[in-house]
Amino acid sequence: MDGIILIAVNGDDIASVNQAKYLLKKGTWNSLADVEGLDAYQYEHVRMWFLPERILWEDHLDKRWEFATNETVLEVIFPSRHAARSGQPCLTLHPIGVPHLEHNKTPEFGGKSGFAPPPSPRLGPWWRMLSEMWAEKSIPDFSLSLEVTHHGPILNVPCLFIEVGSTVDYWHHEGAADLLSDVIWNGLGLSSKPEVGRWDPKEHRNHPVLITLGGGHYAPKGNKLASEKDVWLGHMLANHSIPFGSSEQPGNLWHQSIDAIVQSTEKAFPEGTIVATVEKKSFKGWQRQLIYQHLESISVPVLRSKPFLEMVKGRQQNQ
Repeated sequence: MDGIILIAVNGDDIASVNQAKYLLKKGTWNSLADVEGLDAYQYEHVRMWFLPERILWEDHLDKRWEFATNETVLEVIFPSRHAARSGQPCLTLHPIGVPHLEHNKTPEFGGKSGFAPPPSPRLGPWWRMLSEMWAEKSIPDFSLSLEVTHHGPILNVPCLFIEVGSTVDYWHHEGAADLLSDVIWNGLGLSSKPEVGRWDPKEHRNHPVLITLGGGHYAPKGNKLASEKDVWLGHMLANHSIPFGSSEQPGNLWHQSIDAIVQSTEKAFPEGTIVATVEKKSFKGWQRQLIYQHLESISVPVLRSKPFLEMVKGRQQNQ
């Protein structure tokens, strides 16, 4: 591994701080010299950096760490809280970005309009690992879900958010933080077991990587398909992140958003084969046709769930 993995902790977020607390308890971390005047720790190939607040606007953490330490950041993990109007307690994972916004708009929750950082290849494998852990030690009242691509910050390396939600009543939950810290610890290969979700361009060449288009915020298609063995998952866009105008003037934002996540997912999964699912009920007929035509023009096949899973299975058998 020619670089490090950075865990970015939000000091103003109890769910983030608690996950960091449990991670620090799991091994003997070495304290590093302050980075930008802030606390930082080292354990094997992983670094933990405590940022003071407003993590969604802490842009370019990968470049900033490298500038300060001369270490190359390969990916960033964000332990975090999750906020939702429903108030339902939930543990979530998701990629980030605001690819659907006009370039001249300032995003409300960080990021860069028209851009999505590369999604972590660990997203699908960690979702399955979390689900397996949940089967053994679920937390009363909580549920699990992926979320679609949303919010900042700006990065150029693969990343994901791993979150405790959904209100202040649950953000401090120690059991939830402990469970998610287990996902991070085991997933990054810090336990006695191999790491989970590392993409190897040679080993995984031509493996299908799924992007999902349509549906709600809690990624129903992603939840279902990423639960299946060996599925690699990239960006997921909800309906509102594929904005159309009228049938006469559909505008450009819908394909700007699709192009941004395709390019970003390709960057995260070099040598992979990007494929898409389209939630038919989320779009009008003319919208679906435009999506299909555009995906065909950029060589991204559209597959239904069953053919996609058959493609995944066939690829594994041919290895």
